[in-house]
Amino acid sequence: MISFSATLMKFGQMGEKTGWTYIIVPKELAEKLKPGNKKSFRVKGKIDKLGIEKLALIPMGGGDFIVAINATMRKALKKQKGDKVQLKFEIDEQELPLSPEFLECLSDEPEALAHFNKLPPSHRNYYSKWIESAKTKETKAKRIAKAINGLSKKYNFAQMLRG
Repeated sequence: MISFSATLMKFGQMGEKTGWTYIIVPKELAEKLKPGNKKSFRVKGKIDKLGIEKLALIPMGGGDFIVAINATMRKALKKQKGDKVQLKFEIDEQELPLSPEFLECLSDEPEALAHFNKLPPSHRNYYSKWIESAKTKETKAKRIAKAINGLSKKYNFAQMLRG
C-alpha cells in the first residue's frame, strides 16, 4: 500500500482527456504498487475518507500515472481543482464484471463474440461500462444492439459509436 497527498488538477485541451480532473501518481509511487509496469492498472483504497475500488491508474509517459476524479467523487469529497487530498492505494486484482445482458446477447452472435473475446480486457470493459451506464431499459437495449452490430463488423469501440 502507498500513502501520499496530492493536489487535484484539471486538463485544459488534452484530446479525450479535455476537462478531466485528476491527480498525479508519481513514477516512484507507482513502482511500489506494480514494479516495472507501464500499462493501466486498477487500485483500491481511500481518497481522504472516501473508499474507492477498481479505480484506473492511467500511464502518462515518463513513468507517471494519473487517476481521474469524476464529478461524483469530487462531490463526495467536497473538493475541486487546486484542493489537496490524502490517498491510500493498493492493487485491486478484482476483475470488473461485464454486463450479463450483453454477454447473454453476445452468446447468440458467434462472430461478434469471437471479435469481442480477442479484445484486451480494458477494451471489453469500455463496451460493458457504456451499456451499463444507460439510464433506461430502452437505451440499454439499443446500446447492446449497436455494440453487437459493431463487433460483428469487427469495429473498435470508437468506430462502433460512430457507425
